[in-house]
Amino acid sequence: MLLSLARWAENTEFFAYLRSSSYAYPAILSLHMVAIALFGGMIVMTDLRLLGWAMRSRTVAEVVDQLRVPKRIGFIIAATCGILLLGSKAEEYYYNAFFRTKILLFVMVALHALVFRNSVYNRAAELDRAPRMPARAKLAATVSLLLWVSIFSAGRGIGFIPAPPGIHYSAGLSAP
Repeated sequence: MLLSLARWAENTEFFAYLRSSSYAYPAILSLHMVAIALFGGMIVMTDLRLLGWAMRSRTVAEVVDQLRVPKRIGFIIAATCGILLLGSKAEEYYYNAFFRTKILLFVMVALHALVFRNSVYNRAAELDRAPRMPARAKLAATVSLLLWVSIFSAGRGIGFIPAPPGIHYSAGLSAP
């Protein structure tokens, strides 16, 4: 069922155009990378502050609150571009172990958000009043860093697994 959906999606006129375009696909891929850098940088800064390894002169609340909007913008752009890239090569990604790993890691990030959002990230002012950074906040930051580094690594790996024989991508062009 997922394979049928993947084949249907990538064969729509829109995704076929993106895949075969000399300009659109590379532009979307580049924008995806820039957005990941923005989003990832904001996550790293937040997590390093929670761990007490960076920006100690700033309160946790300042860091969390000031980075929330740029983080969301980076996420929206990265996710939108990622969906466009996925739709363009959905069947190829269906078979890619790194892509499957990346999706599994995204599920783990969602679980991380469910577990830590209300108790850590939405209580930054309370963390500032604590005599020491609570272990739960440090755990949230550590798990976050590990998950996002893993997602980035899996994402980089996607391009290094060739498509299975019979998949129509060679030098970015669709087979006849």
